[in-house]
Amino acid sequence: MDFIFNHLLTLILFTPVLGAVILLFLPKEQVNLIRWTALILSFIPLALTLVLWFNFDPNLPGFQFEEQAVWYEAINSSYHLGVDGISLTMVLLTTLLTPLAILASFSVGDRVKSYMILFFLIELGMLGVFVVLDLLLFFVFWEFGLVPMYFLINQWGSEKGERTLWGGRKMSARGYASFKFMIYTMAGSLGLLLAIQMIGVVAGTFDLVELFRIWPSVDGTFFGVPFTTVKTIAFWAFVIAFAIKVPVWPFHTWLPDAHTEAPTAGSMLLAGVLLKLGAYGFLRLVLPLYPAESQQYAGALAVLAVLAIIFGALASWSQNDFKRLVAYSSVNHMGFVVLGIAAAAAAIGTENAAIALDGAILQMFNHGVSAAGMFFLVGVIYERTHTRDLNEYGGLFPLVPVYGGILIFTSMASLGLPGLNGFISEFLVIRGSWPVFSVLTALGMIGLFFTGAYILKGIRQVLHGPLNERWVGHLPEINAREIFVIVPLMVLMLWIGVWPASFLYVINQAVVMFF
Repeated sequence: MDFIFNHLLTLILFTPVLGAVILLFLPKEQVNLIRWTALILSFIPLALTLVLWFNFDPNLPGFQFEEQAVWYEAINSSYHLGVDGISLTMVLLTTLLTPLAILASFSVGDRVKSYMILFFLIELGMLGVFVVLDLLLFFVFWEFGLVPMYFLINQWGSEKGERTLWGGRKMSARGYASFKFMIYTMAGSLGLLLAIQMIGVVAGTFDLVELFRIWPSVDGTFFGVPFTTVKTIAFWAFVIAFAIKVPVWPFHTWLPDAHTEAPTAGSMLLAGVLLKLGAYGFLRLVLPLYPAESQQYAGALAVLAVLAIIFGALASWSQNDFKRLVAYSSVNHMGFVVLGIAAAAAAIGTENAAIALDGAILQMFNHGVSAAGMFFLVGVIYERTHTRDLNEYGGLFPLVPVYGGILIFTSMASLGLPGLNGFISEFLVIRGSWPVFSVLTALGMIGLFFTGAYILKGIRQVLHGPLNERWVGHLPEINAREIFVIVPLMVLMLWIGVWPASFLYVINQAVVMFF
């Protein structure tokens, strides 16, 4: 038992690798065996995370469950793990959504073994970003998660559609989406890597706990350049890399394509967790390592956040592709996360900053839950109709009343209906941002208004209006397996909406102590 507690984070981090190795040795013809083995193994990190959650003490300062060992002695880089209330929340989100995504994938029949292995590898990459406390290892896991997601989109994405590239060359839509996803994120990561290497050279360490203490006050010159200039350049390298991943407008254009072409379970993890890596980078690295630069440029970040809120909502409202509508909604909802971070950067150390950060972190978790649920429900109706065109639906509520009720509930959580999870986090962001960026926060309400418009548009065109006779007798109700996927997410939507303190206490203690 002591071994488990002393190495709990290592066990959480690497049990997905164990799952992938076990699947590797199963015969590929035994599809059902592979599915059920993957599902059972995916619950191990979740069970260990629940042990971590219930043994975590929010009142203790700093990181808990730390592990450290020499990894690359020549450059003073170490295998250093630890969690606080911020990262713990994201670890729970990751280990919860992974088994649900695997259960949602039981309808996949093509190369099932490879498909399931990729999910375990994605989970490894995401967990690594949230638990490592070494800057170089952070980058390793940051990049690692791109590769399996690329193959998921490229090999198991939508088979329909074609894109014309420069020069008239044609490419499948899923090939285009996966290529764009990889190029965008890798391009942003180049500057991040250079900035990390510069920090390692100057500070002599990649250990984040040590860097949080010494890096903000480092002064002098770097190859004859004043260090204030160098830190500003490094700050923007970090910001651009994380802004692409969030994504913040105008770096968002890869997202709708990737979401639209990804398989349903891939979209669940892409929206549910992968987008949070960028926001987590702002929280874990940008604010503590560059407090002065963050405060100086907080206004610019807030402007981009508000543009993401408004344009994301407007773009979503204009869509007739159900999945693309939900994809653009992620730009809108993640804009609130970035607005909260910007407000905290501008007013760091104040009560408003704490409220805005509480809201931003809770919004990360809430969006992960509601977006994963929405993408899953889009996948459910797509598997039955083989179309995502909202104009092809219409009046389906009498045919699938259980699905319709679940869709309305999940949509209301995404909309921010009081009593459900989305309301709490968005309210906190607005409350914390209002005294800091009053005009920008007020403008953001335009996006909030159109959030209601696009959600209601989606519900109306799918469930209400004249019944499309095409689907009578050909549209099965949501089945038991699919209900098992969505019910845990619905429980969380209601739980957080009614009792947000159960999560906010863990988050707020970390925010107050760390910032």
